[in-house]
Amino acid sequence: MLAIRNNKLKLTAYTIGFALLALAPLLLSDFRLSLLGKFLTYAILAIGIDLIWGFTGILSLGHGVYFGLGAYCMAMHLKLVASKGQLPDFMSWSGVDKLPWFWLPFHSPIIALLMALIVPMAVAFILGYFTFRNRIRGTFFSILSQALVIITVTLFVGQQGYTGGTNGLTNFNSFLGIPLNDPSTKLLLYYLTLFMLITVLVLCSFLVASRMGKILTAIRDGENRVRFIGYNPVLFKVFIYCLSAALAGLAGVLFVLQEGIVSPAQMGIVPSIEMVLWVAIGGRGTLGGAILGALVTNTAKTSFSEAYPELWPILLGALFIIVVLFLPKGIIGMITHYMDAWKKRIVVKSVPAIKPLQSGQPVQSVQSVPSTPPQKFN
Repeated sequence: MLAIRNNKLKLTAYTIGFALLALAPLLLSDFRLSLLGKFLTYAILAIGIDLIWGFTGILSLGHGVYFGLGAYCMAMHLKLVASKGQLPDFMSWSGVDKLPWFWLPFHSPIIALLMALIVPMAVAFILGYFTFRNRIRGTFFSILSQALVIITVTLFVGQQGYTGGTNGLTNFNSFLGIPLNDPSTKLLLYYLTLFMLITVLVLCSFLVASRMGKILTAIRDGENRVRFIGYNPVLFKVFIYCLSAALAGLAGVLFVLQEGIVSPAQMGIVPSIEMVLWVAIGGRGTLGGAILGALVTNTAKTSFSEAYPELWPILLGALFIIVVLFLPKGIIGMITHYMDAWKKRIVVKSVPAIKPLQSGQPVQSVQSVPSTPPQKFN
C-alpha cells in the first residue's frame, strides 16, 4: 500500500514537472528557452550517469567524451551541409586539400545519427570490457575514465585539420533542409528534446524496475555475492556502461542541434566532473533526481554568472560543498526524508492516546467468560 502511494506521488511530481516544462515556451524569452533546451539535453546525460553510478556503483569521470563524440558526429554532418559540397573552411585553413575518408559517410543524416550512438558505445565497450573483465573498479576505474578524457581532448585539439582544433565545429545553417536559426525550429527542437527526455526516463524506469535493475543494484551493493550465485557481473556492467554512453551521445546530438557549436572544451575533465555533480546534487539512484540536479545546477550556474560575474565560481563551489556535507542523498533524498517524517507524524496523531488513570479511580476488571460444563459422551 505504501509503495502504491509513493508511486502515485512520484507520478504526480513527474506530471507537474513535465507540464511546467511544456508550458515554458509561453513564459520564457527565446534566449531563456534556448538555455532550458540545453539543460534538458544535460538531463538526458545525467540519467545515463545515474544508471551506472546510482544503480550500478560505477563512478565514471569521463562521460564528457561520450557526450562530445555524439555531438561531433552530428556536427560533422551539419558542417558538410553548410559547406555545400565544398571542403569545410577550417580544413582549407589548415592545409587539407581533400575531404578525409572518415568524413565521407557523414554526408548522410541517418548515418550521422547512428554513428552518434554507435561510436560512444564502441569506445565504452572497449574501455568497459577490458577493465571490468580484469575486475578493475572503484577509484582505479575513475582514474582510467579521466585518462580517456585527456587522450581524447589531446587528440581532437592536435588534429586541427580534421576536427577544427580548439575552435571545434560551428557555423551550421540547416538540418534536413530546416533552418536551425529560425525561431520556430528552435521551438521544435525544444519540444523534441523534452519528448526524448520523457522517453528516456520511461524506458530507464522500466529497466531499473525489472529483474536486470535488481541485478544492477545487487552488483552495486555486493558484486562478489552476485558472482557467487551464478551471475556474470561483467556482462551487466558492460551493457549498462554502453547504454549510458549511448544516452550521452544522444544528448550530444540534441545539444549541437540547439547550440550550433561543439569543441573539445566540452569534453574536458571539468565538464565531466560537473556531470557527476549534477547527479550527486539531485540524488543518485532516483532518475528523477538526475533530471532535477541537471536543471537546478545549470540554472544556478547561469544565474550566478549573470548576477555575480566575478564571484560565481565561488558561489557555485559553495553550493556543491553544502550539498555534499549536509545533503549526502541530494535534493530528492532531502525531500523524501521530510515526507517520511511528515507521514510518521500523521500516523502518530491518528492513533488514539491512552488516558492515564486518575487517583482513586477503580480499575475495571475484565469479566470472566462463564465456563461450560464438560459434555459427557456415552
